[in-house]
Amino acid sequence: MIIVSRRLLLFALSLIILLSGFTASAQSRRKGVAKPRVSSAHRVAVKVIDLEALKAVLKRDASRPLLVNFWATWCDPCREEFPDLVKIDADYRTRGLDFITVSLDDLAELKTEVPKFLRVMKAKMPSYLLNVSDPEPAIKYVDPQWSGALPGTILYNAKGEIVFKHFGRVNACELRAAIDKEVSGKQ
Repeated sequence: MIIVSRRLLLFALSLIILLSGFTASAQSRRKGVAKPRVSSAHRVAVKVIDLEALKAVLKRDASRPLLVNFWATWCDPCREEFPDLVKIDADYRTRGLDFITVSLDDLAELKTEVPKFLRVMKAKMPSYLLNVSDPEPAIKYVDPQWSGALPGTILYNAKGEIVFKHFGRVNACELRAAIDKEVSGKQ
């Protein structure tokens, strides 16, 4: 009986050490990435929104399609795809595309990591930080089929209908093709 208890204890400790090793390596990778300096002249405002404000932002009564990217600074695929999204914003803003980002970072990151990352990326699109105690209702409002996995990229047409969605790192060429269909003829 004592041998079984010790084996279970050793197994539990090994599992904890193994799992903490994964966390540490993810943090180490993030800290190891070189971050270019950006002048403070490029100010970034991140607006805090709740579920009701998110619904208002996503409501489409305009004549322009809307691209929404859900992301977080701690999400490596989000950070990797962001330069492509900034380029897409620059290429399509004048062609009739509205684009917003919604950070799912902790509220404590509002004045630190979120704006710093957006400055480094030279992001110019409106940026929000979703502040909800339970993200599930917001996730289901955005798309009932979405599990909440990040990043999440959704393209709404001018009527507010989802015409493209991708969860995980988005393929920029596929996203551009979907955007082209929505903005064609609106130049």
